[in-house]
Amino acid sequence: MKVLLIDDHPLILAALQSVIQGLGDNVTVSTASNGQTARDALRADHNFDLVLLDLHLGEDDGFDLLAELRTAYPALPVVVISASDRTSDVIRAIDMGAMGFVPKRASNETLIDALQQVMKGGVYVPPMSMGSDFNPGKPPAPVPNIQQEAVEAGFQSVPSLVQLGLTPRQSDVLALLLKGQPNKLIARELGLSVETVKDHVAAVLRALGVSSRTQAVIAVSQMLQKQSGFSAWRPNAR
Repeated sequence: MKVLLIDDHPLILAALQSVIQGLGDNVTVSTASNGQTARDALRADHNFDLVLLDLHLGEDDGFDLLAELRTAYPALPVVVISASDRTSDVIRAIDMGAMGFVPKRASNETLIDALQQVMKGGVYVPPMSMGSDFNPGKPPAPVPNIQQEAVEAGFQSVPSLVQLGLTPRQSDVLALLLKGQPNKLIARELGLSVETVKDHVAAVLRALGVSSRTQAVIAVSQMLQKQSGFSAWRPNAR
């Protein structure tokens, strides 16, 4: 597996490189200290399997570079590594196509777990609360924010994905939705019409109790962190 680390701080690069090497003997890590070096590395080598991107790169804006990478290399997973863990930054990164968001304050074990989940086709976000309008698996309602109370108590109360009652086809759609694929690509991948895919996406959002794709991605990520991971839910996921 070939990984590209993009961070403008030499000590952070060295520390991350050491941790990533712990994924296995077959892991090769390259580093880039700015956007141009990253662009050059990706143009020179089309075999990277994963990119880790810092949001603060001096003269380069991390979000701008994320958008550029997702456009130029849509099949290449990008995981944001940031000193920020603000909910707004997490949502923005996932909404722009990042497959994960790991705060730099996270433990080495958390980083490894996050990267393994992403490489299995899942999405990782740090545990957080999205407010009373985001309560995975439950229909939105004007009730006290149970999820916020659970987070403050040190745990989250969310159902398993199996308990959501998704059909096999809806599960297929959700797996591709988690990869950031738009409806047209999902339709092509599954041999369905775009209208049928829209119906399945709407059903998935209802089952999760959310109103957007980004919220669905975050909800599923947090569910999987409480269970056995993405591969346990989708053993045949691509």
